[in-house]
Amino acid sequence: MNTILTGDRPTGQLHLGHYVGSLKKRVEMQDDPENKLFIMVADIQALTDNAKNPEKVSANVLQVALDYLAVGLDPTKSTLFLQSQIPELAELTIYYANLVSVNRLRRNPTVKTEIEQKQFGEGVPTGFFIYPISQAADITAFKANLVPVGEDQKPMIEQTQEIVHSFNSTYKEVLVEPKAVLPPKGMGRLPGIDGNGKMSKSLNNGIYLADPSDVLQKKVMSMYTDPNHIHVADPGQVEGNMVFTYLDVFGTDKEYIAELKEHYRRGGLGDVKIKRYLIEVLEDVLSPIRTRREELAKDPAYVMDMLKTGSQQAQQVAAKTLDEVKRAMGIQYF
Repeated sequence: MNTILTGDRPTGQLHLGHYVGSLKKRVEMQDDPENKLFIMVADIQALTDNAKNPEKVSANVLQVALDYLAVGLDPTKSTLFLQSQIPELAELTIYYANLVSVNRLRRNPTVKTEIEQKQFGEGVPTGFFIYPISQAADITAFKANLVPVGEDQKPMIEQTQEIVHSFNSTYKEVLVEPKAVLPPKGMGRLPGIDGNGKMSKSLNNGIYLADPSDVLQKKVMSMYTDPNHIHVADPGQVEGNMVFTYLDVFGTDKEYIAELKEHYRRGGLGDVKIKRYLIEVLEDVLSPIRTRREELAKDPAYVMDMLKTGSQQAQQVAAKTLDEVKRAMGIQYF
Protein backbone atom coordinates (compact mmCIF):
# COMPACT_ATOMS: atom_id res chain seq x y z
CA MET A 1 0.00 0.00 0.00
CA ASN A 2 1.36 3.41 -1.00
CA THR A 3 0.56 6.57 0.93
CA ILE A 4 0.82 9.62 -1.30
CA LEU A 5 0.83 13.30 -0.35
CA THR A 6 0.38 16.06 -2.88
CA GLY A 7 -1.25 19.48 -3.06
CA ASP A 8 -1.35 23.05 -4.36
CA ARG A 9 -1.00 26.58 -3.02
CA PRO A 10 -4.32 28.49 -3.16
CA THR A 11 -2.98 31.64 -4.80
CA GLY A 12 -5.23 31.43 -7.86
CA GLN A 13 -7.33 29.06 -9.93
CA LEU A 14 -5.60 26.01 -11.37
CA HIS A 15 -4.62 25.88 -15.04
CA LEU A 16 -3.75 23.38 -17.77
CA GLY A 17 -0.19 23.17 -16.47
CA HIS A 18 -1.54 21.83 -13.18
CA TYR A 19 -3.84 19.48 -15.07
CA VAL A 20 -1.15 17.76 -17.15
CA GLY A 21 1.50 18.11 -14.44
CA SER A 22 -0.40 16.57 -11.54
CA LEU A 23 -4.21 16.64 -11.47
CA LYS A 24 -4.78 14.07 -14.21
CA LYS A 25 -2.28 11.71 -12.58
CA ARG A 26 -3.91 12.15 -9.16
CA VAL A 27 -7.26 10.98 -10.53
CA GLU A 28 -5.54 7.86 -11.90
CA MET A 29 -3.73 7.26 -8.60
CA GLN A 30 -6.88 7.55 -6.47
CA ASP A 31 -8.55 4.81 -8.51
CA ASP A 32 -5.75 2.35 -7.71
CA PRO A 33 -6.71 0.32 -4.59
CA GLU A 34 -3.01 0.13 -3.69
CA ASN A 35 -2.87 3.90 -3.14
CA LYS A 36 -4.02 6.04 -0.23
CA LEU A 37 -4.08 9.66 -1.39
CA PHE A 38 -3.89 12.81 0.76
CA ILE A 39 -4.42 16.03 -1.23
CA MET A 40 -3.67 19.26 0.58
CA VAL A 41 -4.76 22.81 -0.11
CA ALA A 42 -1.52 24.38 1.12
CA ASP A 43 -2.79 27.67 2.51
CA ILE A 44 -0.09 27.96 5.21
CA GLN A 45 2.60 27.62 2.57
CA ALA A 46 0.81 30.22 0.44
CA LEU A 47 0.91 32.65 3.37
CA THR A 48 4.71 32.44 3.60
CA ASP A 49 4.91 35.02 0.81
CA ASN A 50 1.38 36.44 1.02
CA ALA A 51 1.09 37.18 4.76
CA LYS A 52 0.16 40.80 4.09
CA ASN A 53 -2.45 39.80 1.55
CA PRO A 54 -4.31 36.92 3.28
CA GLU A 55 -7.49 37.59 1.29
CA LYS A 56 -5.70 36.37 -1.84
CA VAL A 57 -5.15 33.02 -0.14
CA SER A 58 -8.49 32.62 1.63
CA ALA A 59 -10.48 33.60 -1.48
CA ASN A 60 -8.73 30.93 -3.55
CA VAL A 61 -9.26 28.02 -1.16
CA LEU A 62 -12.73 27.48 -2.61
CA GLN A 63 -11.44 27.96 -6.18
CA VAL A 64 -8.79 25.27 -5.82
CA ALA A 65 -11.27 22.89 -4.16
CA LEU A 66 -13.69 23.45 -7.06
CA ASP A 67 -10.92 22.63 -9.53
CA TYR A 68 -10.09 19.44 -7.61
CA LEU A 69 -13.66 18.17 -7.71
CA ALA A 70 -14.22 19.28 -11.30
CA VAL A 71 -11.30 17.23 -12.67
CA GLY A 72 -12.59 14.13 -10.91
CA LEU A 73 -10.89 13.98 -7.52
CA ASP A 74 -13.31 12.11 -5.28
CA PRO A 75 -13.52 12.81 -1.52
CA THR A 76 -14.72 9.23 -0.98
CA LYS A 77 -11.48 7.92 -2.52
CA SER A 78 -8.98 10.64 -1.54
CA THR A 79 -8.63 12.78 1.58
CA LEU A 80 -8.89 16.43 0.51
CA PHE A 81 -7.93 18.79 3.32
CA LEU A 82 -6.87 22.29 4.31
CA GLN A 83 -3.35 22.65 5.69
CA SER A 84 -4.19 25.38 8.21
CA GLN A 85 -6.80 23.18 9.87
CA ILE A 86 -4.22 20.61 10.98
CA PRO A 87 -2.45 22.22 13.99
CA GLU A 88 -0.29 19.11 14.41
CA LEU A 89 1.66 20.17 11.31
CA ALA A 90 2.85 23.35 13.02
CA GLU A 91 3.97 21.44 16.11
CA LEU A 92 5.91 18.92 14.01
CA THR A 93 7.57 21.81 12.16
CA ILE A 94 8.92 23.20 15.46
CA TYR A 95 10.40 19.84 16.49
CA TYR A 96 12.00 19.26 13.08
CA ALA A 97 13.44 22.80 13.02
CA ASN A 98 15.81 21.76 15.81
CA LEU A 99 17.30 19.11 13.51
CA VAL A 100 18.15 21.46 10.62
CA SER A 101 20.85 24.13 10.52
CA VAL A 102 20.36 27.59 9.07
CA ASN A 103 23.23 26.95 6.66
CA ARG A 104 21.51 23.79 5.37
CA LEU A 105 18.39 25.79 4.61
CA ARG A 106 20.46 28.43 2.83
CA ARG A 107 21.98 25.75 0.62
CA ASN A 108 18.62 24.34 -0.47
CA PRO A 109 18.62 25.03 -4.27
CA THR A 110 14.85 25.38 -4.49
CA VAL A 111 14.73 27.93 -1.66
CA LYS A 112 17.68 29.88 -3.12
CA THR A 113 16.04 30.03 -6.55
CA GLU A 114 12.64 31.09 -5.21
CA ILE A 115 14.16 33.78 -2.97
CA GLU A 116 15.85 35.23 -6.07
CA GLN A 117 12.68 34.96 -8.17
CA LYS A 118 10.62 36.76 -5.54
CA GLN A 119 13.36 39.39 -5.07
CA PHE A 120 13.21 39.23 -1.27
CA GLY A 121 16.80 40.41 -0.87
CA GLU A 122 17.51 40.68 2.86
CA GLY A 123 13.78 40.72 3.67
CA VAL A 124 13.09 36.99 3.39
CA PRO A 125 10.17 36.09 5.69
CA THR A 126 11.23 33.46 8.24
CA GLY A 127 8.20 31.35 7.34
CA PHE A 128 9.28 31.27 3.71
CA PHE A 129 12.89 30.47 4.63
CA ILE A 130 11.88 27.44 6.71
CA TYR A 131 9.13 26.12 4.49
CA PRO A 132 11.21 23.02 3.55
CA ILE A 133 10.85 22.05 7.23
CA SER A 134 7.11 22.73 7.12
CA GLN A 135 6.89 20.60 3.99
CA ALA A 136 8.70 17.79 5.80
CA ALA A 137 6.04 18.02 8.52
CA ASP A 138 3.29 17.76 5.91
CA ILE A 139 4.82 14.68 4.32
CA THR A 140 5.77 12.81 7.49
CA ALA A 141 2.53 13.57 9.36
CA PHE A 142 0.74 11.25 6.94
CA LYS A 143 3.69 8.85 6.63
CA ALA A 144 3.70 9.39 2.88
CA ASN A 145 6.19 7.16 1.11
CA LEU A 146 5.55 8.74 -2.31
CA VAL A 147 5.45 12.46 -3.11
CA PRO A 148 4.79 13.51 -6.74
CA VAL A 149 6.90 16.61 -7.54
CA GLY A 150 8.48 18.41 -10.45
CA GLU A 151 12.22 18.17 -11.08
CA ASP A 152 12.74 21.58 -9.43
CA GLN A 153 11.24 20.30 -6.16
CA LYS A 154 13.60 17.33 -5.74
CA PRO A 155 15.79 19.22 -3.23
CA MET A 156 12.74 19.65 -0.99
CA ILE A 157 12.19 15.88 -0.82
CA GLU A 158 15.90 15.35 -0.22
CA GLN A 159 15.67 17.71 2.76
CA THR A 160 12.69 15.77 4.10
CA GLN A 161 14.68 12.55 3.74
CA GLU A 162 17.50 14.12 5.78
CA ILE A 163 15.07 15.19 8.51
CA VAL A 164 13.53 11.70 8.66
CA HIS A 165 16.97 10.10 8.91
CA SER A 166 18.06 12.58 11.59
CA PHE A 167 14.91 12.08 13.66
CA ASN A 168 14.89 8.30 13.40
CA SER A 169 18.59 7.99 14.30
CA THR A 170 18.39 10.57 17.12
CA TYR A 171 15.20 9.27 18.76
CA LYS A 172 13.42 6.22 17.45
CA GLU A 173 12.36 4.70 14.12
CA VAL A 174 9.01 6.47 13.75
CA LEU A 175 9.00 8.46 10.52
CA VAL A 176 8.71 7.08 6.98
CA GLU A 177 11.28 8.22 4.42
CA PRO A 178 9.51 9.52 1.32
CA LYS A 179 10.50 9.05 -2.30
CA ALA A 180 10.02 11.70 -4.98
CA VAL A 181 7.83 10.65 -7.90
CA LEU A 182 8.98 12.67 -10.91
CA PRO A 183 6.95 13.25 -14.08
CA PRO A 184 7.85 11.10 -17.12
CA LYS A 185 10.67 12.44 -19.27
CA GLY A 186 9.38 15.13 -21.61
CA MET A 187 6.26 15.65 -19.48
CA GLY A 188 7.58 18.40 -17.25
CA ARG A 189 6.06 21.83 -16.89
CA LEU A 190 3.69 23.03 -19.60
CA PRO A 191 4.99 26.28 -21.10
CA GLY A 192 2.85 29.39 -21.05
CA ILE A 193 0.87 30.50 -24.09
CA ASP A 194 3.45 33.25 -24.63
CA GLY A 195 6.25 30.70 -24.96
CA ASN A 196 8.09 32.17 -21.99
CA GLY A 197 8.97 29.45 -19.48
CA LYS A 198 6.29 27.67 -17.50
CA MET A 199 2.59 28.36 -17.38
CA SER A 200 2.23 30.46 -14.26
CA LYS A 201 -0.44 32.33 -12.32
CA SER A 202 2.01 35.16 -11.63
CA LEU A 203 2.98 35.55 -15.31
CA ASN A 204 -0.66 35.57 -16.43
CA ASN A 205 0.18 33.30 -19.35
CA GLY A 206 -2.07 30.37 -18.51
CA ILE A 207 -5.27 28.73 -19.68
CA TYR A 208 -7.39 28.05 -16.59
CA LEU A 209 -9.67 25.09 -16.02
CA ALA A 210 -12.50 27.55 -15.35
CA ASP A 211 -11.96 29.65 -18.51
CA PRO A 212 -15.21 30.04 -20.52
CA SER A 213 -15.17 29.05 -24.20
CA ASP A 214 -14.78 32.64 -25.44
CA VAL A 215 -11.81 33.26 -23.13
CA LEU A 216 -10.19 29.99 -24.21
CA GLN A 217 -10.63 31.01 -27.85
CA LYS A 218 -9.02 34.43 -27.30
CA LYS A 219 -6.07 32.92 -25.46
CA VAL A 220 -5.39 30.30 -28.11
CA MET A 221 -5.68 32.88 -30.91
CA SER A 222 -3.06 35.00 -29.11
CA MET A 223 -0.65 32.06 -28.73
CA TYR A 224 2.99 32.35 -29.65
CA THR A 225 3.76 30.50 -32.90
CA ASP A 226 6.63 31.22 -35.34
CA PRO A 227 7.35 34.96 -35.63
CA ASN A 228 8.90 34.39 -39.08
CA HIS A 229 5.78 32.65 -40.41
CA ILE A 230 4.28 35.89 -41.71
CA HIS A 231 2.45 34.63 -44.80
CA VAL A 232 0.50 31.39 -45.18
CA ALA A 233 2.81 30.29 -47.97
CA ASP A 234 5.93 30.71 -45.80
CA PRO A 235 7.57 27.58 -44.35
CA GLY A 236 7.01 27.53 -40.60
CA GLN A 237 8.90 26.23 -37.60
CA VAL A 238 7.23 23.65 -35.40
CA GLU A 239 9.83 23.61 -32.62
CA GLY A 240 9.08 26.31 -30.04
CA ASN A 241 5.65 26.88 -31.59
CA MET A 242 3.22 26.77 -28.68
CA VAL A 243 0.29 25.58 -30.77
CA PHE A 244 2.14 22.41 -31.75
CA THR A 245 3.56 22.04 -28.24
CA TYR A 246 0.00 21.97 -26.88
CA LEU A 247 -1.23 19.68 -29.66
CA ASP A 248 1.51 17.21 -28.76
CA VAL A 249 0.32 17.20 -25.14
CA PHE A 250 -3.46 17.27 -25.58
CA GLY A 251 -4.16 16.01 -29.11
CA THR A 252 -5.24 12.39 -29.49
CA ASP A 253 -5.04 12.12 -33.31
CA LYS A 254 -1.26 11.87 -33.53
CA GLU A 255 -1.33 10.95 -37.23
CA TYR A 256 -3.26 14.10 -38.16
CA ILE A 257 -0.99 16.26 -35.97
CA ALA A 258 2.06 14.79 -37.75
CA GLU A 259 0.46 15.74 -41.10
CA LEU A 260 -0.18 19.29 -39.84
CA LYS A 261 3.46 19.62 -38.78
CA GLU A 262 4.73 18.45 -42.15
CA HIS A 263 2.36 20.85 -43.97
CA TYR A 264 3.37 23.76 -41.70
CA ARG A 265 7.08 23.11 -42.27
CA ARG A 266 6.79 23.13 -46.05
CA GLY A 267 4.44 26.15 -46.09
CA GLY A 268 0.85 26.66 -47.10
CA LEU A 269 -0.72 26.21 -43.66
CA GLY A 270 -1.80 29.28 -41.72
CA ASP A 271 -1.59 29.85 -37.97
CA VAL A 272 -5.33 30.50 -37.72
CA LYS A 273 -6.18 27.02 -39.00
CA ILE A 274 -3.94 25.20 -36.50
CA LYS A 275 -5.16 27.44 -33.70
CA ARG A 276 -8.77 26.62 -34.52
CA TYR A 277 -7.93 22.93 -34.38
CA LEU A 278 -6.23 23.39 -31.00
CA ILE A 279 -9.35 25.16 -29.70
CA GLU A 280 -11.40 22.07 -30.63
CA VAL A 281 -8.88 19.79 -28.91
CA LEU A 282 -8.81 21.85 -25.70
CA GLU A 283 -12.60 22.20 -25.65
CA ASP A 284 -12.84 18.40 -25.60
CA VAL A 285 -10.65 18.41 -22.47
CA LEU A 286 -12.06 21.46 -20.70
CA SER A 287 -15.78 21.37 -21.53
CA PRO A 288 -16.71 18.53 -19.13
CA ILE A 289 -14.46 20.00 -16.41
CA ARG A 290 -16.00 23.43 -16.87
CA THR A 291 -19.54 22.04 -16.75
CA ARG A 292 -18.89 20.14 -13.50
CA ARG A 293 -17.18 23.15 -12.00
CA GLU A 294 -20.11 25.47 -12.78
CA GLU A 295 -22.53 23.04 -11.11
CA LEU A 296 -20.36 22.69 -8.01
CA ALA A 297 -19.89 26.46 -7.76
CA LYS A 298 -23.64 26.83 -7.21
CA ASP A 299 -23.22 25.19 -3.79
CA PRO A 300 -20.02 26.54 -2.19
CA ALA A 301 -21.21 25.40 1.26
CA TYR A 302 -21.08 21.78 0.07
CA VAL A 303 -17.52 22.22 -1.20
CA MET A 304 -16.30 23.84 2.03
CA ASP A 305 -18.07 21.15 4.08
CA MET A 306 -16.22 18.53 2.03
CA LEU A 307 -12.94 20.25 2.93
CA LYS A 308 -13.95 20.39 6.60
CA THR A 309 -14.72 16.67 6.68
CA GLY A 310 -11.46 15.85 4.88
CA SER A 311 -9.53 18.06 7.30
CA GLN A 312 -11.05 16.25 10.28
CA GLN A 313 -10.03 12.92 8.79
CA ALA A 314 -6.52 14.19 8.04
CA GLN A 315 -6.15 15.58 11.55
CA GLN A 316 -6.82 12.18 13.08
CA VAL A 317 -3.93 10.72 11.08
CA ALA A 318 -1.57 13.62 11.86
CA ALA A 319 -2.45 13.47 15.58
CA LYS A 320 -1.45 9.80 15.72
CA THR A 321 1.92 10.58 14.12
CA LEU A 322 2.49 13.53 16.47
CA ASP A 323 1.79 11.33 19.46
CA GLU A 324 4.38 8.80 18.22
CA VAL A 325 6.89 11.60 17.62
CA LYS A 326 6.47 13.05 21.11
CA ARG A 327 6.73 9.63 22.72
CA ALA A 328 9.92 8.93 20.77
CA MET A 329 11.33 12.26 21.97
CA GLY A 330 10.28 11.55 25.54
CA ILE A 331 8.07 14.63 25.83
CA GLN A 332 4.63 13.00 25.94
CA TYR A 333 4.30 13.58 29.68
CA PHE A 334 0.62 13.00 30.30
